Amino acid sequence: MIAKAHSATLNGIEALPIVIEVDLQSAKEDMFVLVGLPDQAVGESRERVRTAIKNSELDFPKKRVLCNLAPGDVRKEGPFLDLPIACAVLAANDVLPASELESTLIIGEMGLDGQLRPVDGAVSVALMALEQGFKRLIMPFQNAREAAVAVGVEVYGVRTLLEAVELLNGSLLVQPVVFDDGEDVRLPHYEVDYSDVKGQKHAIRALEIAAAGGHNVLMVGPPGSGKTMLARRLPTILPPLKLEEAIAVTRIHSSAGQKGAREGLVWERPFRSPHHSASHAAIVGGGKNPKPGEISLGHFGVLLMDEMPEFDRSVLEALRQPLEDGVITVARVSNTLTFPAECILIGAMNPCPCGFRGLPEQKCVSNPASCSKYASKISGPLMDRIDIHLEVPRLKPDELMDKDPGESSGSIRERVVAARERQSLRLGGARVNAKMTPREIREMVVLDEECDQFMRAVAARMNISGRVFDRILRVGRTIADLDGSEQVKKAHLAEAVQYRERV
Repeated sequence: MIAKAHSATLNGIEALPIVIEVDLQSAKEDMFVLVGLPDQAVGESRERVRTAIKNSELDFPKKRVLCNLAPGDVRKEGPFLDLPIACAVLAANDVLPASELESTLIIGEMGLDGQLRPVDGAVSVALMALEQGFKRLIMPFQNAREAAVAVGVEVYGVRTLLEAVELLNGSLLVQPVVFDDGEDVRLPHYEVDYSDVKGQKHAIRALEIAAAGGHNVLMVGPPGSGKTMLARRLPTILPPLKLEEAIAVTRIHSSAGQKGAREGLVWERPFRSPHHSASHAAIVGGGKNPKPGEISLGHFGVLLMDEMPEFDRSVLEALRQPLEDGVITVARVSNTLTFPAECILIGAMNPCPCGFRGLPEQKCVSNPASCSKYASKISGPLMDRIDIHLEVPRLKPDELMDKDPGESSGSIRERVVAARERQSLRLGGARVNAKMTPREIREMVVLDEECDQFMRAVAARMNISGRVFDRILRVGRTIADLDGSEQVKKAHLAEAVQYRERV
């Protein structure tokens, strides 16, 4: 008899169904043959499965065990398949009923003692199980809370191989994990707040606009002016994640192995700050087994690129597609994967290589040629995709000594949430002004005669491209939303224009 178990493997952030077939054959000595295009980690499952079964005081068949992983043309990666292979072997050996495996999907990595370890991508596996019509999902208990989001599939978390066998035999009476959708679970807690920031009201205002409309920002200022401090607090004024957004964020972080010890869904807005020495694959995604990069890990959150001109030019140019489309495509010879990458980009840079240009109290030691080379590292097409250009000056002594706290992130977030609700009603769904199409801009940013004349003068004076013109209108629409105005007025456009002045 051939016993079958159902499992999954990851392909980027997507889970693909895998069928494990086990056949026991008479032989003079025990053998364990594994076929079906396994990678090295899956190939090593043979010894882990054999030892775990024996150390769990279960009967390992004294025969030739042939295990096939179907479909044969899909490469199986990672330690997902330890537990389902063990269950299929035990079903073939009549230790557990094979019928119990028919509508059950199983994943899990095993130690030599049969203890289960958490795996990556549990929420993707659960959503795939729901789509494929499985009734039950068995996995390590550390992954059960995030997988329970797939309402319609009974999710059981087990700690050992023996518990999984008892569950399938019906001797372990446990209840499936129930998804907790309570408001107390959703509310994120941040250690930082904009009330910590002294001065920089102009910068905080610009970041409020960025948060409200999903706009990208480039901050230019000398060392110590607070660029990084301001950027790190941007997630604190973004609206709380909705359920579908939290699922999307969790899928990415779980598939990339970035959840750490956190159980359940990720409810905090991501904040990613890669070092400027990070490789192309680390930022945009890729590798031998392609995984999401930093720009995808910042999905629905913030990607801070501190010292932006120091990043490799190819890395910066690779940002152009995701900033425009909200997704990034990683092409390999064997596969092409698309990862979500809808984040707010915050770039930070000094005004020159030494950082002191324009400071009266410190002399700039960079020559004009090096300053020009430094600024040109960020190309014009990439600059065009950044909506808000912001100068962040050093604080004055009176501002440094000011003991009054600034406005809290909570009160700023209330205005941001209200502005986003207006955009949601206008655009539908969770879309923001930064993602308006040219047609939507023409329909939703109707200029009166005064605004029309103003924008004509701006276009002539600044010699801007069509893309920049549209971005000014998008930022103006966001400022109007923060102001509670349905009509975009000249004052809104004037504020938007000042954020396009090169600094």
